[in-house]
Amino acid sequence: MIKTNNVHIPVLQKEVIKYLSPKPNENFIDATFGGGGHAWEILKMNIPNGKVLGIEIDPVLYLKAKEKIEGMMERFILVNDSYINLRKITERYNFRPVNGIVFDLGMSSWHLERSGRGFSFLRDEPLDMRYDIVRNPRRAEEIVNRWPEKEIEKILKNYGEEIFAKRIARQIVKQRQKAPLKTTFELVEVIRRAVPPWYRWRKIHFATKTFQALRIAVNNELDILERALAEAMQILEEGGRLVIISFHSLEDRVVKNFLRKNKNQGYLEIITKKPVSPSLEEIKQNFRSRSAKLRAGVKIKK
Repeated sequence: MIKTNNVHIPVLQKEVIKYLSPKPNENFIDATFGGGGHAWEILKMNIPNGKVLGIEIDPVLYLKAKEKIEGMMERFILVNDSYINLRKITERYNFRPVNGIVFDLGMSSWHLERSGRGFSFLRDEPLDMRYDIVRNPRRAEEIVNRWPEKEIEKILKNYGEEIFAKRIARQIVKQRQKAPLKTTFELVEVIRRAVPPWYRWRKIHFATKTFQALRIAVNNELDILERALAEAMQILEEGGRLVIISFHSLEDRVVKNFLRKNKNQGYLEIITKKPVSPSLEEIKQNFRSRSAKLRAGVKIKK
């Protein structure tokens, strides 16, 4: 059993359960386990024999999650892996049938505030930004110090939608010729010098888009998401539910296009006519939830 104390309450938890609609003895995958909030709610509802498979890419968060598990987990399996390997994981653990899958794509507060890996521009930390510190060799430090200027500009445009991508990339290269960029605060200062004064005083922090772009590039997030969603459709049973929460426009575009494509091909029914957003009350309690969008579908044929 998962301990009920200190279980992370995820964004849009009630809505996830509504669209997953867990029934007794059904099996579900929480593809982004994190603090385990979605998995815990599902386990309350798919009794007595339904199972949950939790996937956590971060080895540190995986070990933290294991500490929340007591005894022999007959109904729960926790795996340290990437959701890009969904099909292989379900085969390895003979996890069948799969009646529902949830992807919560939000970055955890632990990564921002306590990982020490440079995800936040508000903390002076090494430029790492990896979720998987064991299997992923690429760090943000490598990108800013070794990649060609044009490649840096490209990821800032494509993954950050940064309007000053060219200026920031040029300033990064100019700075690294003097000394390598090692920390988040060093990078923030480079960005500050690259952008015009008015850009520094907007509501959105001037480094937000650059940090997003680097994080996506380091973890290959969008490509992996596309491939994982395709695998999710392969392993879902007919009538199985797919629920995805995205947190920025690039993720949401991938999700929306995927659902639309499968609907047009006759494989899936979209059950959210428009994306579901958090209530004002939830945003008050958790400001980071403000950009969350939930989309869901039901598989209608193999």
